[in-house]
Amino acid sequence: MFEALSSRLGEVFERLKKRGALGEAEVSEALREVRVALLEADVALPVVKDFIAKVKERAIGQEVVRSITPGQMVVKIVHDCLIETLGEAAEINLVATPPVPVLMVGLQGSGKTTTSAKIALRLRTRDKKKVLLASLDIYRPAAQQQLEILARQAEVGSLPIVFGERPVAIARRAMETGRREGYDVVILDTAGRLHIDQALMAEVAEVRDAVRPAETLLVVDAMTGQDAVNLAREFNEKVGVSGLVLTRVDGDARGGAALSMRAVTGRPIKFLGAGEKLDALEVFHPDRVAGRILGMGDMVSLVEKAIESFEEDEAEKLAAKMAKGKFDLDDLASQFRQLKKMATSRASWG
Repeated sequence: MFEALSSRLGEVFERLKKRGALGEAEVSEALREVRVALLEADVALPVVKDFIAKVKERAIGQEVVRSITPGQMVVKIVHDCLIETLGEAAEINLVATPPVPVLMVGLQGSGKTTTSAKIALRLRTRDKKKVLLASLDIYRPAAQQQLEILARQAEVGSLPIVFGERPVAIARRAMETGRREGYDVVILDTAGRLHIDQALMAEVAEVRDAVRPAETLLVVDAMTGQDAVNLAREFNEKVGVSGLVLTRVDGDARGGAALSMRAVTGRPIKFLGAGEKLDALEVFHPDRVAGRILGMGDMVSLVEKAIESFEEDEAEKLAAKMAKGKFDLDDLASQFRQLKKMATSRASWG
Protein backbone atom coordinates (compact mmCIF):
# COMPACT_ATOMS: atom_id res chain seq x y z
CA MET A 1 0.00 0.00 0.00
CA PHE A 2 2.81 2.42 0.82
CA GLU A 3 5.16 1.66 -2.09
CA ALA A 4 4.81 4.99 -3.92
CA LEU A 5 5.12 7.05 -0.73
CA SER A 6 8.08 4.97 0.43
CA SER A 7 9.81 5.45 -2.93
CA ARG A 8 9.33 9.22 -2.92
CA LEU A 9 10.53 9.64 0.65
CA GLY A 10 13.50 7.38 -0.07
CA GLU A 11 14.58 9.71 -2.87
CA VAL A 12 14.33 12.72 -0.57
CA PHE A 13 16.38 11.17 2.21
CA GLU A 14 19.01 9.80 -0.18
CA ARG A 15 19.94 13.33 -1.17
CA LEU A 16 20.49 14.28 2.48
CA LYS A 17 22.99 11.53 3.20
CA LYS A 18 26.11 13.53 2.35
CA ARG A 19 25.12 16.65 4.24
CA GLY A 20 27.49 17.59 7.02
CA ALA A 21 24.94 19.49 9.11
CA LEU A 22 21.21 19.95 9.39
CA GLY A 23 20.69 23.61 8.53
CA GLU A 24 17.27 25.22 8.22
CA ALA A 25 17.62 25.57 4.44
CA GLU A 26 18.40 21.87 3.95
CA VAL A 27 15.57 20.78 6.22
CA SER A 28 13.06 23.13 4.58
CA GLU A 29 14.03 21.93 1.12
CA ALA A 30 13.63 18.28 2.11
CA LEU A 31 10.33 18.89 3.88
CA ARG A 32 8.86 20.62 0.83
CA GLU A 33 9.39 17.39 -1.06
CA VAL A 34 8.04 15.33 1.86
CA ARG A 35 4.94 17.55 1.80
CA VAL A 36 4.39 16.88 -1.90
CA ALA A 37 4.93 13.16 -1.38
CA LEU A 38 2.32 13.04 1.40
CA LEU A 39 -0.24 14.99 -0.64
CA GLU A 40 0.30 12.68 -3.61
CA ALA A 41 -0.33 9.77 -1.25
CA ASP A 42 -3.80 11.20 -0.48
CA VAL A 43 -2.97 12.43 3.01
CA ALA A 44 -5.42 15.18 3.96
CA LEU A 45 -3.97 18.71 3.75
CA PRO A 46 -4.53 19.66 7.44
CA VAL A 47 -2.79 16.46 8.50
CA VAL A 48 0.14 17.21 6.17
CA LYS A 49 0.52 20.74 7.55
CA ASP A 50 0.58 19.56 11.16
CA PHE A 51 2.98 16.74 10.34
CA ILE A 52 5.47 18.94 8.48
CA ALA A 53 5.41 21.58 11.23
CA LYS A 54 6.15 18.92 13.86
CA VAL A 55 9.04 17.43 11.87
CA LYS A 56 10.56 20.83 11.08
CA GLU A 57 10.50 21.91 14.71
CA ARG A 58 12.43 18.80 15.76
CA ALA A 59 14.82 18.62 12.79
CA ILE A 60 16.23 22.13 12.61
CA GLY A 61 19.34 22.44 14.74
CA GLN A 62 19.78 18.72 15.34
CA GLU A 63 23.43 17.72 15.34
CA VAL A 64 24.88 14.62 13.73
CA VAL A 65 25.03 11.98 16.45
CA ARG A 66 28.23 9.94 16.29
CA SER A 67 27.97 7.73 13.19
CA ILE A 68 24.44 8.81 12.33
CA THR A 69 24.36 10.91 9.17
CA PRO A 70 22.04 13.91 8.89
CA GLY A 71 19.90 12.00 6.42
CA GLN A 72 19.47 9.19 8.92
CA MET A 73 18.67 11.70 11.63
CA VAL A 74 15.88 13.18 9.50
CA VAL A 75 14.56 9.68 8.79
CA LYS A 76 14.50 9.02 12.53
CA ILE A 77 12.61 12.25 13.22
CA VAL A 78 10.11 11.57 10.42
CA HIS A 79 9.73 8.00 11.68
CA ASP A 80 8.93 9.18 15.21
CA CYS A 81 6.43 11.76 13.93
CA LEU A 82 4.77 9.14 11.71
CA ILE A 83 4.28 6.89 14.71
CA GLU A 84 2.73 9.76 16.67
CA THR A 85 0.39 10.57 13.77
CA LEU A 86 -0.63 6.93 13.36
CA GLY A 87 -1.32 6.56 17.09
CA GLU A 88 -0.80 3.56 19.33
CA ALA A 89 -1.53 -0.10 18.61
CA ALA A 90 -4.92 -1.06 20.02
CA GLU A 91 -6.46 -4.52 20.19
CA ILE A 92 -10.21 -5.08 20.05
CA ASN A 93 -11.90 -4.20 23.35
CA LEU A 94 -13.76 -7.13 24.93
CA VAL A 95 -13.90 -5.77 28.47
CA ALA A 96 -17.63 -6.12 29.11
CA THR A 97 -20.13 -8.66 30.39
CA PRO A 98 -20.54 -11.46 27.81
CA PRO A 99 -21.82 -11.59 25.22
CA VAL A 100 -19.80 -8.54 24.15
CA PRO A 101 -21.46 -6.75 21.20
CA VAL A 102 -19.19 -5.57 18.37
CA LEU A 103 -20.82 -3.35 15.75
CA MET A 104 -19.37 -3.34 12.22
CA VAL A 105 -20.19 -0.25 10.12
CA GLY A 106 -19.13 1.16 6.77
CA LEU A 107 -20.14 1.66 3.16
CA GLN A 108 -21.14 -1.12 0.80
CA GLY A 109 -18.16 -2.70 -0.91
CA SER A 110 -15.66 -1.85 1.83
CA GLY A 111 -15.17 -5.49 2.81
CA LYS A 112 -17.20 -5.19 6.00
CA THR A 113 -18.84 -8.63 5.86
CA THR A 114 -15.58 -10.46 5.15
CA THR A 115 -13.86 -8.42 7.87
CA SER A 116 -16.56 -9.47 10.35
CA ALA A 117 -15.73 -13.11 9.64
CA LYS A 118 -11.98 -12.42 9.82
CA ILE A 119 -12.32 -10.89 13.28
CA ALA A 120 -14.54 -13.78 14.37
CA LEU A 121 -11.89 -16.29 13.24
CA ARG A 122 -9.17 -14.34 15.03
CA LEU A 123 -11.16 -14.23 18.27
CA ARG A 124 -11.91 -17.96 18.05
CA THR A 125 -8.37 -19.11 17.30
CA ARG A 126 -6.24 -16.61 19.25
CA ASP A 127 -8.45 -15.62 22.14
CA LYS A 128 -10.44 -18.87 22.39
CA LYS A 129 -13.72 -16.97 22.32
CA LYS A 130 -17.08 -18.40 21.35
CA VAL A 131 -18.30 -16.02 18.63
CA LEU A 132 -21.71 -15.46 17.05
CA LEU A 133 -22.02 -13.65 13.71
CA ALA A 134 -25.26 -11.88 12.82
CA SER A 135 -26.09 -10.07 9.58
CA LEU A 136 -28.29 -6.99 9.87
CA ASP A 137 -28.07 -6.34 6.12
CA ILE A 138 -31.59 -6.95 4.81
CA TYR A 139 -31.07 -4.82 1.71
CA ARG A 140 -28.19 -6.31 -0.29
CA PRO A 141 -29.23 -9.54 -2.06
CA ALA A 142 -27.86 -12.65 -0.33
CA ALA A 143 -25.90 -10.58 2.21
CA GLN A 144 -27.21 -12.62 5.13
CA GLN A 145 -26.49 -15.89 3.34
CA GLN A 146 -22.95 -14.67 2.58
CA LEU A 147 -22.21 -14.10 6.25
CA GLU A 148 -23.72 -17.49 7.08
CA ILE A 149 -21.29 -19.17 4.66
CA LEU A 150 -18.34 -17.20 6.04
CA ALA A 151 -19.33 -18.19 9.59
CA ARG A 152 -19.13 -21.85 8.63
CA GLN A 153 -15.70 -21.29 7.09
CA ALA A 154 -14.52 -19.56 10.25
CA GLU A 155 -16.12 -22.28 12.37
CA VAL A 156 -18.11 -19.82 14.45
CA GLY A 157 -21.80 -19.47 15.19
CA SER A 158 -24.26 -17.82 12.83
CA LEU A 159 -27.61 -16.34 13.81
CA PRO A 160 -30.43 -18.16 11.97
CA ILE A 161 -31.98 -15.98 9.26
CA VAL A 162 -35.57 -14.83 9.72
CA PHE A 163 -36.72 -13.24 6.49
CA GLY A 164 -38.62 -9.98 6.89
CA GLU A 165 -37.11 -9.18 10.29
CA ARG A 166 -35.85 -5.60 10.71
CA PRO A 167 -32.23 -4.76 11.66
CA VAL A 168 -32.91 -3.65 15.25
CA ALA A 169 -34.98 -6.78 15.90
CA ILE A 170 -32.18 -8.92 14.46
CA ALA A 171 -29.65 -7.22 16.72
CA ARG A 172 -31.79 -7.80 19.81
CA ARG A 173 -32.38 -11.44 18.86
CA ALA A 174 -28.65 -11.90 18.32
CA MET A 175 -27.86 -10.58 21.79
CA GLU A 176 -30.55 -12.74 23.35
CA THR A 177 -29.22 -15.81 21.51
CA GLY A 178 -25.72 -14.91 22.67
CA ARG A 179 -26.81 -14.77 26.30
CA ARG A 180 -28.89 -17.94 26.11
CA GLU A 181 -26.27 -20.03 24.30
CA GLY A 182 -23.19 -18.83 26.16
CA TYR A 183 -21.41 -16.82 23.47
CA ASP A 184 -18.52 -14.57 24.47
CA VAL A 185 -18.82 -12.15 21.54
CA VAL A 186 -21.61 -11.18 19.14
CA ILE A 187 -20.46 -9.46 15.94
CA LEU A 188 -23.21 -7.45 14.25
CA ASP A 189 -22.62 -6.79 10.54
CA THR A 190 -24.74 -3.77 9.64
CA ALA A 191 -25.92 -2.84 6.16
CA GLY A 192 -23.75 -0.60 4.02
CA ARG A 193 -24.80 1.95 1.43
CA LEU A 194 -23.16 3.22 -1.73
CA HIS A 195 -22.80 6.61 -0.05
CA ILE A 196 -23.47 8.23 3.31
CA ASP A 197 -27.13 9.08 3.82
CA GLN A 198 -29.35 9.98 6.75
CA ALA A 199 -31.29 6.71 6.57
CA LEU A 200 -28.08 4.73 6.97
CA MET A 201 -26.93 6.79 9.93
CA ALA A 202 -30.32 6.68 11.62
CA GLU A 203 -30.55 2.90 11.30
CA VAL A 204 -27.02 2.32 12.60
CA ALA A 205 -27.63 4.72 15.49
CA GLU A 206 -30.83 2.84 16.37
CA VAL A 207 -28.96 -0.47 16.43
CA ARG A 208 -26.21 1.12 18.52
CA ASP A 209 -28.73 2.35 21.08
CA ALA A 210 -30.37 -1.09 21.22
CA VAL A 211 -27.22 -3.13 21.92
CA ARG A 212 -24.73 -0.59 23.36
CA PRO A 213 -21.66 -2.07 21.64
CA ALA A 214 -18.27 -2.32 23.35
CA GLU A 215 -16.72 -1.64 19.96
CA THR A 216 -18.01 0.13 16.85
CA LEU A 217 -15.53 -0.58 14.09
CA LEU A 218 -15.60 1.44 10.89
CA VAL A 219 -14.40 -0.62 7.92
CA VAL A 220 -12.88 1.47 5.12
CA ASP A 221 -11.40 0.43 1.78
CA ALA A 222 -7.84 1.80 1.63
CA MET A 223 -8.43 2.55 -2.06
CA THR A 224 -10.99 5.22 -1.09
CA GLY A 225 -8.30 7.91 -0.81
CA GLN A 226 -9.15 11.27 0.73
CA ASP A 227 -12.88 10.47 0.72
CA ALA A 228 -12.06 8.03 3.52
CA VAL A 229 -11.40 11.00 5.80
CA ASN A 230 -14.86 12.48 5.22
CA LEU A 231 -16.39 9.03 5.67
CA ALA A 232 -14.61 8.49 8.98
CA ARG A 233 -15.54 11.95 10.24
CA GLU A 234 -19.24 11.47 9.35
CA PHE A 235 -19.52 8.07 11.02
CA ASN A 236 -17.65 9.26 14.08
CA GLU A 237 -19.84 12.34 14.50
CA LYS A 238 -23.20 10.67 13.75
CA VAL A 239 -22.73 7.18 15.21
CA GLY A 240 -19.56 7.18 17.29
CA VAL A 241 -16.63 5.04 16.20
CA SER A 242 -14.22 3.32 18.59
CA GLY A 243 -11.80 1.96 16.00
CA LEU A 244 -10.95 1.72 12.31
CA VAL A 245 -10.22 -1.20 10.01
CA LEU A 246 -8.46 -0.63 6.69
CA THR A 247 -9.11 -3.23 4.00
CA ARG A 248 -7.34 -4.00 0.72
CA VAL A 249 -4.02 -2.71 1.99
CA ASP A 250 -2.39 -5.27 -0.31
CA GLY A 251 -3.67 -3.33 -3.34
CA ASP A 252 -2.49 -0.16 -5.06
CA ALA A 253 -3.79 2.26 -2.43
CA ARG A 254 -1.47 5.17 -1.79
CA GLY A 255 -1.76 4.93 1.99
CA GLY A 256 -2.91 8.43 2.85
CA ALA A 257 -6.13 7.16 4.41
CA ALA A 258 -4.21 5.46 7.20
CA LEU A 259 -2.44 8.67 8.16
CA SER A 260 -5.46 10.91 7.71
CA MET A 261 -8.26 8.97 9.38
CA ARG A 262 -6.36 8.40 12.60
CA ALA A 263 -5.40 12.09 12.82
CA VAL A 264 -8.86 13.41 11.94
CA THR A 265 -10.99 11.10 14.12
CA GLY A 266 -8.59 10.48 17.00
CA ARG A 267 -9.67 6.83 16.84
CA PRO A 268 -7.08 4.04 16.53
CA ILE A 269 -6.65 1.87 13.46
CA LYS A 270 -7.07 -1.61 14.92
CA PHE A 271 -6.73 -3.96 11.97
CA LEU A 272 -5.44 -4.16 8.40
CA GLY A 273 -7.06 -6.49 5.89
CA ALA A 274 -4.51 -7.75 3.39
CA GLY A 275 -6.43 -10.22 1.22
CA GLU A 276 -9.68 -12.14 0.81
CA LYS A 277 -8.70 -15.17 2.90
CA LEU A 278 -10.13 -15.21 6.39
CA ASP A 279 -6.70 -15.35 8.03
CA ALA A 280 -5.52 -12.25 6.11
CA LEU A 281 -5.99 -9.85 8.99
CA GLU A 282 -3.21 -8.05 10.87
CA VAL A 283 -3.19 -6.01 14.05
CA PHE A 284 -2.19 -2.46 13.16
CA HIS A 285 1.24 -1.57 14.57
CA PRO A 286 2.12 2.11 13.92
CA ASP A 287 5.85 1.58 14.42
CA ARG A 288 5.93 -1.21 11.85
CA VAL A 289 3.85 0.74 9.35
CA ALA A 290 6.19 3.70 9.77
CA GLY A 291 9.05 1.32 9.10
CA ARG A 292 7.37 0.16 5.88
CA ILE A 293 6.80 3.72 4.70
CA LEU A 294 10.42 4.64 5.28
CA GLY A 295 11.75 1.44 3.75
CA MET A 296 13.12 0.07 7.01
CA GLY A 297 11.59 -3.36 6.51
CA ASP A 298 9.51 -5.28 9.04
CA MET A 299 11.32 -8.26 10.50
CA VAL A 300 8.98 -8.46 13.49
CA SER A 301 5.93 -9.06 11.28
CA LEU A 302 7.86 -11.62 9.24
CA VAL A 303 8.78 -13.56 12.38
CA GLU A 304 5.14 -13.48 13.54
CA LYS A 305 4.01 -14.79 10.15
CA ALA A 306 6.57 -17.57 10.45
CA ILE A 307 5.22 -18.56 13.86
CA GLU A 308 1.66 -18.58 12.53
CA SER A 309 2.66 -20.63 9.48
CA PHE A 310 4.43 -23.31 11.51
CA GLU A 311 2.01 -25.91 12.83
CA GLU A 312 2.64 -26.55 16.52
CA ASP A 313 1.65 -30.23 16.48
CA GLU A 314 3.90 -30.88 13.50
CA ALA A 315 6.78 -29.12 15.25
CA GLU A 316 6.41 -31.30 18.35
CA LYS A 317 6.36 -34.49 16.29
CA LEU A 318 9.48 -33.49 14.37
CA ALA A 319 11.29 -32.51 17.56
CA ALA A 320 10.54 -35.93 19.04
CA LYS A 321 11.78 -37.71 15.91
CA MET A 322 14.98 -35.67 15.86
CA ALA A 323 15.61 -36.50 19.52
CA LYS A 324 15.36 -40.20 18.65
CA GLY A 325 17.53 -39.82 15.53
CA LYS A 326 14.67 -40.78 13.20
CA PHE A 327 14.46 -37.57 11.15
CA ASP A 328 14.18 -38.66 7.47
CA LEU A 329 13.66 -37.18 3.97
CA ASP A 330 9.88 -37.05 4.41
CA ASP A 331 10.38 -34.90 7.48
CA LEU A 332 12.76 -32.67 5.54
CA ALA A 333 10.12 -32.27 2.84
CA SER A 334 7.67 -31.23 5.55
CA GLN A 335 10.08 -28.53 6.69
CA PHE A 336 10.35 -27.20 3.14
CA ARG A 337 6.55 -27.01 2.95
CA GLN A 338 6.52 -24.89 6.10
CA LEU A 339 9.12 -22.56 4.58
CA LYS A 340 7.00 -22.26 1.46
CA LYS A 341 4.01 -21.23 3.59
CA MET A 342 6.16 -18.56 5.22
CA ALA A 343 7.21 -17.27 1.81
CA THR A 344 3.61 -17.21 0.62
CA SER A 345 2.54 -15.25 3.71
CA ARG A 346 5.33 -12.75 3.14
CA ALA A 347 4.43 -12.35 -0.55
CA SER A 348 0.74 -11.76 0.17
CA TRP A 349 1.62 -9.29 2.93
CA GLY A 350 3.66 -7.26 0.44
